[in-house]
Amino acid sequence: MMMNKITQKLKGQISLLFIICSLLFSVACSDSWDDHYDNTTTVAEDGTIWEAIKNNTALSNFASVLEACGFDKALNSSQVFTVFAPTNDQFSAAEAAALIQAYKDEKLGQNGKNKVSDDENSVVKEFVRNHVALYNYSVSKAHSDTIVLMNGKYALLQTDKIDQTRFLSSNKLYSNGVLFIVEKPVDYFPNVFEYFRKDADFDSVCNFLYNPWFYRSVFQPRLSVAGGIENGKTVYLDSVFRQTNELFYYLEDINSEDSVFWMVAPTNTQWEALVNEYNQYFVYEDNVERRLSVGTVDSLVYTAPRMAILRGTVFSRSYNPDKAIADSVMSTNAIYRYNSRVSYWGADSLCYYQYFRPNDAGGVFYGATNNVCSNGMVMKVPTWNFDKSQTFLQTRIIEAESGSSIREVGKEETNKEKKDSTVTYNQRNRYVYSGNPFYKKVSRNQFAEFEPNVSTSDNGFYVTFNITNVLSNIGYDIYLVTAPALAEDTTATEEKRRPTIINCTLNYHEKTGATKSELLLSKYTTKPDIVDAILLAENFKFPVCTVGINEGNTPSVTLKVETSVTTSQVVRRKTHTRTMRIDCIILKPHLEE
Repeated sequence: MMMNKITQKLKGQISLLFIICSLLFSVACSDSWDDHYDNTTTVAEDGTIWEAIKNNTALSNFASVLEACGFDKALNSSQVFTVFAPTNDQFSAAEAAALIQAYKDEKLGQNGKNKVSDDENSVVKEFVRNHVALYNYSVSKAHSDTIVLMNGKYALLQTDKIDQTRFLSSNKLYSNGVLFIVEKPVDYFPNVFEYFRKDADFDSVCNFLYNPWFYRSVFQPRLSVAGGIENGKTVYLDSVFRQTNELFYYLEDINSEDSVFWMVAPTNTQWEALVNEYNQYFVYEDNVERRLSVGTVDSLVYTAPRMAILRGTVFSRSYNPDKAIADSVMSTNAIYRYNSRVSYWGADSLCYYQYFRPNDAGGVFYGATNNVCSNGMVMKVPTWNFDKSQTFLQTRIIEAESGSSIREVGKEETNKEKKDSTVTYNQRNRYVYSGNPFYKKVSRNQFAEFEPNVSTSDNGFYVTFNITNVLSNIGYDIYLVTAPALAEDTTATEEKRRPTIINCTLNYHEKTGATKSELLLSKYTTKPDIVDAILLAENFKFPVCTVGINEGNTPSVTLKVETSVTTSQVVRRKTHTRTMRIDCIILKPHLEE
C-alpha cells in the first residue's frame, strides 16, 4: 500500500536520460509552437509571461510574490518558461503576504545573521520555483509529459492538470513561454532530505544533515536564467543551485528526485540517547589533528558517532522490492559491500547493514509511521531497533597476505650483536585450492608464508602488522590465525609441517598520544596441521579510536608477531621451524551474552 502511494505521487516518472533528451529537444523548439501538440491556439499572445500575469487582476496575489522575490525580471526576459499561476480565489492576499514576509525574514536573517540566499530560500524553492519550469510545455488530449520544475521536482503534466492541480486555462503562448492558470497553488512535496526540515521530531537529524561542515550548494547553469554577457562572462538573472552534501557519499543522495528511498530516522529523544552512548566509542587521542588529511578533530569527534547512527538506515527500493522486504532488507551501505562480503566471509556471516524480518516485533521497521515524500518516505519508529553489532560495531579482519597489512619485517637485536635490524626473508602468498581439506577454512582461501633466509641466526625474526579502524572503549577478542603447510600442499613434508614458537606484542596509542606496548602471547608453540585461531586477548579495550583517520603507512595500532626458535631446534634437533604461516588477525567485538 505504501508503495502504491509513492507510485501515485511519482506517476509518470521517466528515466533521467529521457528527461535530459526532452529538455534538449525543448530548447531546439523553444522559438516555435510544437507541432505534435493538439493546441487550442497556435498564435502567440502579445508580450511576455510576466506582462500577462501582471495585467491579470485575478493573478495579483501570485504576481506580488513573484515581484517580491525578484522573479519578475526572469519572467520578463528572453529566457523561455512554462508557468502555472494560481488565481486569487484559492490563493489569498494574506497567504501571499505571509510568503513575502517569510522570504524577507530568511533573506535578512536574524539581526543580520544566518542569512539565507535565494537558492536556499524556502519561499523561492517551495513556492516560486514549484510553479515554474524551463522551456515550453503544453498539453493535448493524446499526450502527457513528466516535466522538471525549476526546484528539481518532477510533475506529471496531463490534459487538464499538473499532478492533482487542475487547469482553469492552458496553452497560452507568449513571447517567452507558456502560461497555465491553475485553480490553486501546486502542492509541494519535500523529498526525504527536505522532510527533516518539516518535522520538529527530527530537529536533531536535521541539524546534523544540514550542518555547514557538510552541506553546500553547487551552481546549476542549465537551470539558471541567463541575462546576457558582461566582461566576457554570463550574467544570470536567476541563479539556480542544487543542494549537495558530503554525507550523501556515506549514506545515499536522499536529495535526489530520481530514485525512491525509505529512510528510518531517530526522533530527537532517540538521537540524544544514541549520541550519548556512541560518544564513548569515538574518543580520539589529543594530538590526532596532525594525522588528519581533512577537517579538524572537532569535526571528527562530532561526525563519527552521528554517522554511526545514520549509516545503514537508508534503503533503495531498487534493491528492496516488495516481495523481498518481509524476509530481509539491505541498506545502501550493505549493497555496496555485499559482493565483497560474500566473497570474503560467505553469504550468511557478518551481514552488516542487512536486517532480517524488518516488520516483525523487534525489526527495524516495526511500528513505523510512514511519511510519504516526493522520492520515497521517512519512517518514524517508536523504538530504535538498529543494533550496533549490525552496523558500525564490526569484526575487523586483517589479511596477512595483503601488502597494506604489513608494516615491516625484521630481526631483533641482541646484546652481543647489534647490527642492521633488517633481514633477508621470503614472503609468499599461498592459496588454498578447491579439493584441499582446508578449502574455505582459511580466510579468503589465502595466507602469507614468511621465511627468513638466515637460518643460523638466534635473533628473533618478526613481522609487524598494521591494524586500522578500531573503536575506543569496545571490548575486542583478538585472535591470530595461523595456517598449516598442508593448506597449500597436501603432500607437504614433515620438515615443512614443523611447528614454530611465537611471541605477540600489541602496540597502540593512549589518550595523550604516547605509545604503549603489551606482550599478549609468549613462547606459544603453533599447531602444525590445523587452522589455529589463537586467542591473544579477551575483551581488550583500546583507549582511543582510529576510525576516520588517514594513518597512511604508519597506523598507531600494530601487532608484532615474532618467532622464538633457537638454532638448535631448527638445525640440530630439527623439531621446529622459523617459517610463519599467518592467515589473518581478527578483532571480534566482545559481546556479553
